Amino acid sequence: MLKKETAQYKELLIKKREEIVNEIKHIAKENLKSQKETSGDLSGYSFHMADMASDSYDREFSLNIASGEQEVIYDIDDALKRIEEGKYGECLDCGKKIPSKRLKAVPHAKLCIQCKSKEEKNKH
Repeated sequence: MLKKETAQYKELLIKKREEIVNEIKHIAKENLKSQKETSGDLSGYSFHMADMASDSYDREFSLNIASGEQEVIYDIDDALKRIEEGKYGECLDCGKKIPSKRLKAVPHAKLCIQCKSKEEKNKH
């Protein structure tokens, strides 16, 4: 892969990483605010069990999203490491070049489309 092309992917990965980190911070901030509200910090609010369950579900849902986003950050960090090692754009399973079309769609991709398809079929 050309240095110019690699630099573009690196920039794309760094930008994507920053966006995800900001999303996680926002989720954490909203969950902390929500916890204060449900713990009774706001006077004058009466709590219903269904409301508390709904808030709990929303909090858990948001934290699951944040957890998934954290996995993407790990994948991005791995991709940035592969750039530094000169191995970016190579499938980790078969060693073939990952098409640029795939890398533009999923810049942190570890596998080519064929190997990713095999992996997903084996999961089900």
